[in-house]
Amino acid sequence: MRSAVPPGLAAALAAGLMTAPALAAAAPVGATPVGATTATQPIRTSIPAPTGRHRIGTVSLHLVDPTRTDPLVPNHPTREIMVQMWYPASDAEAYPTAPYLPPLAAAQLEADQGLPHGSVVWPRTVGHQGAPVDHRHGPRPVVLYSTAGNSVRALGTGQVEDLASHGYIVIALDATHEASEVEFPGGRLELPGPQSGDDALTVQQVAVRAADTRFVLNQLAELNKGGNPDAEHDTLPKGLAGSLDLNRIGMFGWSLGGAATAQAMADDPRIKAGINLSGTFFGPVATTGVTRPFMLMSQYPHPLEIDPTWASFWAHSTGPKFALALANSAHQSWSDAEQLYGQLAGLLGLTHEQLVDLIGTIDPTTATRDQRVYIRAFFDHYLRDRHSHLLDGPSPRYPDITFGP
Repeated sequence: MRSAVPPGLAAALAAGLMTAPALAAAAPVGATPVGATTATQPIRTSIPAPTGRHRIGTVSLHLVDPTRTDPLVPNHPTREIMVQMWYPASDAEAYPTAPYLPPLAAAQLEADQGLPHGSVVWPRTVGHQGAPVDHRHGPRPVVLYSTAGNSVRALGTGQVEDLASHGYIVIALDATHEASEVEFPGGRLELPGPQSGDDALTVQQVAVRAADTRFVLNQLAELNKGGNPDAEHDTLPKGLAGSLDLNRIGMFGWSLGGAATAQAMADDPRIKAGINLSGTFFGPVATTGVTRPFMLMSQYPHPLEIDPTWASFWAHSTGPKFALALANSAHQSWSDAEQLYGQLAGLLGLTHEQLVDLIGTIDPTTATRDQRVYIRAFFDHYLRDRHSHLLDGPSPRYPDITFGP
């Protein structure tokens, strides 16, 4: 639960996928990679389609905070971040779909993995770039997404698309100079800053993410009034102004993003509800908890039994709280890596044992379905006042989900 990078494996978990050289070196002598392949054709990857009725639009924004220097790299006078908005759209088919990763970030990811350029065809999203906002149901609740440490926002695409298809406006944040790569306009690629690997740096990263979240919420308020906070002032989708209900804001995150979600909630009362997906807590929130609704989701057994930061956070949180576990899952199951690892196992040289360590033995389709259903049920309840009874306790429809403590 500590981070997206499994202990003892080297360097890069770029967008949630480990370097092939490190994994190959870690394989036991005589082990057979899963689906080993020597094919020269690129491997095509995919993620499950969203389940809601809304078509989806998307737009990326380059946001610059002139009031903060970047604490993660020296001599950087401002804090810059990239965010991507996903929203219910109208006339979406008239607009092209967005790539899973921008081109330079995709190429860097392949290089991080030791893979030949072009050896992977990354999923195509169902978000239509710049499509008009669907205003038929008025301003919509807003959910923020924070990804894992040393990862990228793209790894949450399956989750954020699904929420958008059910009527939410979702904003996925990249963590500049902590993420494995972030591509900015003009072909600029920013890589991680110095990494010490100690808890002090991780606590700082959580604090930076929480400050990023506050800044993004301020920029969303400007955007909702008709402003354009994008640093390049690129054209925004028609109808974006006035489309966000900023009185109904939630946030969720995977791994370090889950810790950042909790800290952002503790720091900013605008966030009404939060979810931590398999992330150890760092920073003050681990011992203060939160006062508003929060859900913990993890692999089995329940981390309340094995992670002291979860037990402390739970004990000190005074709002409505839930602790759910997904049977036979693993840390990487809480992102698109649940799908991508299996599809790329042969190319990465993963053995069966390594694959199980990463994503467990649960069927990937089931894992994604169950996460989507409970994440949406939580936000529907606390941001839309829609109670589905799924949060009341175990359901025979979803037997892999158990409740604790």
